[in-house]
Amino acid sequence: VQLQASGGGLVQPGDSLRLSCAASGFALNDYAIGWLRQAPGKEREGVSCISSRDSAYYTDSVKGRFTVSRDNAKNTVYLQMDNVRPDDTAVYYCAASYRLVGDALCPVLAVTTFGNAGQGTLVTVSS
Repeated sequence: VQLQASGGGLVQPGDSLRLSCAASGFALNDYAIGWLRQAPGKEREGVSCISSRDSAYYTDSVKGRFTVSRDNAKNTVYLQMDNVRPDDTAVYYCAASYRLVGDALCPVLAVTTFGNAGQGTLVTVSS
């Protein structure tokens, strides 16, 4: 199971950015996929989760601004980030949890739900 997050960069407050999470070696549609982030000096936190049945969940701070989606044909999950804020600055990771557990725990957005996150992508929001 290998996941690779990409699409990060330096953006200004209010801008949009789309992160991608590409899977290799397994089919994403059997898994709940979580987006996690870790800001400097802070613990890793769950940002969003999409279940294997495409139910989407968000932490309060990003509701209405972030949208998670999946394209099973491309074996990729996306995190559309709109109206970004400086406190969105973090390294973003994606991680998987097999649907039998992942779908049930997806709404909780707990980091411990997911397996190894792999390499993340840095998002910096600054004017």
